[in-house]
Amino acid sequence: MPNVREKNGFDFKPKVALTAVQEDESMSDSNDGSRPVAFNAAEIGALAHLYRGELYRSTVWRTRLDATTNWAVVSTGLALSLTFSSETASPLPLVLVGLLVAVFLNIEARRYRFFDFWRIRTHILETQFFGPLLLGHGVDLANGWNQVLHRDYLQPRLHITYLDALGRRLRKNYSWIFTIQAAAYAGKLLIHPTAVQSLAQLLQRAAIGPLPGVYVLLAGLVFHSSWVILALLTRQARRGRGLARLRLTEDQVLDLARRAA
Repeated sequence: MPNVREKNGFDFKPKVALTAVQEDESMSDSNDGSRPVAFNAAEIGALAHLYRGELYRSTVWRTRLDATTNWAVVSTGLALSLTFSSETASPLPLVLVGLLVAVFLNIEARRYRFFDFWRIRTHILETQFFGPLLLGHGVDLANGWNQVLHRDYLQPRLHITYLDALGRRLRKNYSWIFTIQAAAYAGKLLIHPTAVQSLAQLLQRAAIGPLPGVYVLLAGLVFHSSWVILALLTRQARRGRGLARLRLTEDQVLDLARRAA
């Protein structure tokens, strides 16, 4: 086949080869991860539905956290009512409800681990996918967030230990519940129905059946001291320790919402 080199003084080259080169260059540029890669409309819609699903899971487990906390609060209120209902009422309900609240705390720590699992996935999609879209930068895969998320779907694992979750829920909610229980128990022994007159009388009020009062008080001291130690130890190992948290002088989101209203 003869080569057509010149026509009307111009040099022509085959367009097929040039098109193939351009396609190869565009494919290499889009796959090297050095610049933002745009998803098509179908892929963006699929990721949006994925985000909705992860957010729903996170919300469900957050609701379960509230449920166990409500159980602990209601149980403590019921024990307080029974303990101070009459002069002859025993402080035993406060002791029993303390053990019950400890069970609720362990259940909530397990639930918090799953809540944290789903929350981290939604946070990744918010910061790595929706965030750049809001700024008009497109979707940037250079840092490999999509690969990390893909591996997490293939091999899911929880991101917080059981003890750290236990300490976090203890510091946020259950420390106040245990403090109220301990204060109410001490008040029952010391001033209700009348002020205690001697150490022997205090030990007599603290006694539970055949169990001497001194053993009951020591068990209570060990019980509450263990929660304090756990809260302090897990606080030193908490996730995000050492990260600075900026305190903004003005709330730009609130100002924008006010202007939009």
